[in-house]
Amino acid sequence: MAELGENIKKLGFGLMRLPQKDGAIDVEQTKKMVDLFMDAGFTYFDTAWAYAGSEDAIRQALVERYPRESFQLATKNAAWINCKTKEEAQAQLDTSLKQTGAGYFDFYLLHNLGEHRTKYFDDFNMWDFVKEKKAEGILKHIGFSFHSTPEELEEILKAHPEMEFVQLQINYADWDNPAIRSRECYEMARKYNKPVVIMEPVKGGMLATPPKPVEDIFKAANPDASNASWAIRFAAQLPGVITVLSGMSSVEQMEDNLSYMKDFTSISEAESETLHKAQEALNKIPLIPCTTCNYCAKVCPNNIGISGSFTAMNLFTLYGNKESAAGQEGWLVGGHGKKQASECIKCGKCEEVCPQHIAIRQELERVTKELLV
Repeated sequence: MAELGENIKKLGFGLMRLPQKDGAIDVEQTKKMVDLFMDAGFTYFDTAWAYAGSEDAIRQALVERYPRESFQLATKNAAWINCKTKEEAQAQLDTSLKQTGAGYFDFYLLHNLGEHRTKYFDDFNMWDFVKEKKAEGILKHIGFSFHSTPEELEEILKAHPEMEFVQLQINYADWDNPAIRSRECYEMARKYNKPVVIMEPVKGGMLATPPKPVEDIFKAANPDASNASWAIRFAAQLPGVITVLSGMSSVEQMEDNLSYMKDFTSISEAESETLHKAQEALNKIPLIPCTTCNYCAKVCPNNIGISGSFTAMNLFTLYGNKESAAGQEGWLVGGHGKKQASECIKCGKCEEVCPQHIAIRQELERVTKELLV
């Protein structure tokens, strides 16, 4: 029996970080990226109800311009975001159908399960809801995305064998990270014979511009290969992977990804050794492991620019240029209408939803002391 998605190419277009113009998604540039992607034979697109403007943009750039059967479209239900009733949670599907104009979804995910968030899907009986919609043909395949421990993943997989696939954060930086436990979660999904969609292979873009010791290792091994190519190929070569989502934000990123994924080959033994050296080098540098998913921003009562503060702090850690990092903080925080780290009231709500399990309050204190004074 064929495994779900085995005929889908190993690069998926993640639609969380689409190009921006004048404060909104640049639909015309998105159309160019979609065209390049489809022309190269790739067909998997991943959006979500929670990605502001993304579903509407992909309707314009993809759904209205290509035959529906020529691509796979995935979206997600985030029942834990501002839903008080089952009806509100279920209505997200109707909203997604309206915004995308897709008619149906090839892959539908219960979004960001784990920790306290799973309870919303249980309380609103979303499991039966998606099964019913699958029986109606509105959803072709049902699964869930997950950011938590392998033990909790196993509990969900045991309780819901009807879930057909799992979406996991996997990259070479997190593979053996004791906080993220990517390898263990991947192995747990495979234990239950679930194929995997991989998200954050470039860790929110951080691995496209890794620290200099890591970049030096890659350039010594292959001067022509981009940093991102090492990250995406590492993820794509794992058995049982449906596709690897890359959250591309420009035509240039799309062209780079297509250049090495169009005729994808698994990593060689020598390349595997290079990646191992890169992992060792990376582990020596203490960065804040933020992927700018901004789930923290959705629950922060004081509108703190958490991810922007962390991006700036990581720049300071990596390059030691306080003036440049402070400039980035000014743009990413104040420039986007957010409050500075120093105004955190330490309520801890952000830490409850953080997929990376970051000690956010502690790190905001460090930003205040090291970057803002």
